[in-house]
Amino acid sequence: MVKSVKGPLPAAVLTAGLIGFLVGEAVAQASSPDQIAGVWESEDGNIKLEMFDAGETYAARVLYGKLLVEADGKTFKKDTLNPDPNLRSRSLERAVLVSNLKWDGADGRWEGGNFYSGATGQTHSAQAALVSGKLELRAYRGTTILGRTMVLRRMQ
Repeated sequence: MVKSVKGPLPAAVLTAGLIGFLVGEAVAQASSPDQIAGVWESEDGNIKLEMFDAGETYAARVLYGKLLVEADGKTFKKDTLNPDPNLRSRSLERAVLVSNLKWDGADGRWEGGNFYSGATGQTHSAQAALVSGKLELRAYRGTTILGRTMVLRRMQ
């Protein structure tokens, strides 16, 4: 006999799966890998990234990050939490935070990338997709369901 599973966890898993399916359907908007290139800003204005062609992949450098600047709001912090001791004295200004995004034409998104958080010193897996004219950049550990999506709007 099969028991039905009730409660918040199964509902959350079902909701996440449904959202993943719907996002997958909406992703088909991107038809060219170069559509990711340009300057993008988060909806809350806390981060601004410049996405660029890095050869066979795409990457992004930080132009502004609320958590990456000193109290004056202008001076970039040093990369003191970087796991590589040789990089801890570098400024986070224009640091490449997103790397190795590869265009997947079948899925209409960029996959297989890395997202480095200068605020924590941790690197996560990353993927990106254009949905309704906005860039959804997802950083995650292990599986995409265990992550966070940053929604960015095109500035240039």
